Amino acid sequence: MRHLVNKAKLGRTKSHRDAMLKNMLASLFIHEKIETTLAKAKFLQSTAEKLITRAKSDSVHNRRIARKYVEDKDALVKLFNEIGPRHKDRNGGYTRIVKTGFRKGDNAPMAIIEILK
Repeated sequence: MRHLVNKAKLGRTKSHRDAMLKNMLASLFIHEKIETTLAKAKFLQSTAEKLITRAKSDSVHNRRIARKYVEDKDALVKLFNEIGPRHKDRNGGYTRIVKTGFRKGDNAPMAIIEILK
């Protein structure tokens, strides 16, 4: 049993968090690199890794599962046609988080999350 395992809430409601995750995933797959806060990057990384693993073996089932998270058609096509096949030989570790300092204004720690080549 996984008692006391909490996921990041990021100060948002569930619906807001889910919408933010979908938008950030689509941006990450289209641009392959985005800058965001460190907490959001860590929150995004686990789902992105799981979807890239699914994209390595292209099937209708895997596309339907990915469609739940990535509603943007261009992002989904790029995920399954470019990003997935590129990582066929890699077992996990498809993304990297690089800390970039602190945001001016609220001093939030910033980071770049990128998909490895």
